[in-house]
Parts: sequence; structure tokens; C-alpha cells
Amino acid sequence: MERTTKDISRRKLILGGLAATAGVSGLGVAARIAQKYGLIPPDHGGIYSLGETLTYASQRLLTRHSLAREFPRSMISKRPLANEIAPPNEAFKSLQAEGFADWRLTVDGLVDRPAAFSLAQLKSHPSRSQITMVQCEEGWSYIAEWIGVPLSQVLDLVGVHPQATHVVYFSIEPDWWESIDMADALHPQTFVTYGMNGDELPVGNGGPLRLRVPRQLGYKSVKFVTHLTVTDDLKKFGKGLGSAEPEGGYAWYAGI
Repeated sequence: MERTTKDISRRKLILGGLAATAGVSGLGVAARIAQKYGLIPPDHGGIYSLGETLTYASQRLLTRHSLAREFPRSMISKRPLANEIAPPNEAFKSLQAEGFADWRLTVDGLVDRPAAFSLAQLKSHPSRSQITMVQCEEGWSYIAEWIGVPLSQVLDLVGVHPQATHVVYFSIEPDWWESIDMADALHPQTFVTYGMNGDELPVGNGGPLRLRVPRQLGYKSVKFVTHLTVTDDLKKFGKGLGSAEPEGGYAWYAGI
């Protein structure tokens, strides 16, 4: 969606207010401004609360429509790639044995038409590709071509309610889940990914289905995704921190 001059001026005004109050009146006032405009991350409590809030608010105001860097095909990393993992559990192995014919991506929550998409149904839509880098907070990275359908197209199919604020997504691996705000959910580079480097998405890299969020660190790109829930209240999930990662000490917002 094209931004108007009015939108840009408003963002500059809010960001200027955040910066001014953080520098002059203290971080607490700046955080209250962020709250007024709905720019508070779900894990904002704790010792790093104000810093996380200002980081998230500033990123959203400045880079809401920015693109992750894309690379030429010549820079695709060679195997073995970092963080390849084995099939996670018996339920996964059973589906794998049948060629993932019964794998489903269920979409529910604040939608008009809850649905369960097979891999074949997802692949029937026009595919998109991107060559982007997976970056880990632990220091490793690699570049790959990711092939799939934009999450925004999947959300269009089910009809998202206007009050929705986040999409929560779950792996077939128990207790592995994440969430993103609607800015990232509707971003053109956020993919429901089923292919990699011109082939099927390998199991070790999250196949048959992985959410790819290239504007955030690698742990936001959950592997083996089976379920999406559209919501306006992240407090309903887990410990209310927006994902499983903050429960282990990582930040909910992992923008790069």
C-alpha cells in the first residue's frame, strides 16, 4: 500500500515525540507515547522493558515497509547449512512416510473462512521466491532461495477481521510457536515456504512447510508449521509474552 505524505508526517511526528521524551523527560514518558499508538511489544515487562518498547516502536515507525536485503543467486550458501535438524517426532515421521499428502496448514481465529490447506492447495497459487539470509542471534548465517506463497495471500483467502493485530503460528513440534504483528504478516517477503534452492524444502531446513520472516532473526522463521491463528490478544497464548522465545530469554521482536 502506497504511503501518503500525511502518513509519513504522522510517523515522523510520533517518532520525534518518542525521541524527544526519551532524551528530555525520560524513557517512561516515551513508553507511554508508544503505548498510545499501539507500539508496545507483548514481552515489554522486566528489566529491559523500556528499551525493548522503544526499539520496537522505532522500527515500526521507520521501517514498516522496508525490505530485507536480497542477494544474487551466486551468493547462495553451499551445504551443509547451519542448524539443519532431524525429523522432530513420530507424528511428523508418519506424515513424512506418506509423502506429506495429509499435511495441513490450519488457519483459524479472527477470520471469516477458517480453512485447512494441503500442500497441493498452497502450491496451486502463484509462487514467489526470494534469496535472503537467515541470521541467528548465536552468530551463524546462510543465504538461500526460498520459494512459497506470501502469507498475505493465505490471509486474503480466509478473510482477516479488521480488529486483528497478530498472527500466531505453531510447529508440529510441541511448544514451538511464534507470533508476528500484522505489519510483518502482510509484508511481501513473509512467506509460507515450501521450496528451497529450486527444489522441495528439505526436512532439515523446516520442510515440508516453514514460515519465513526475513526481516527478523532466524528463530522467528519456525519450521514444520501446521497451524496459524489470527488474533487481537497475545495474552491468550502461552505465558502471554507473544511466543515461546521470551520464556527462554530471547526478545519477542527480533528485527534486523
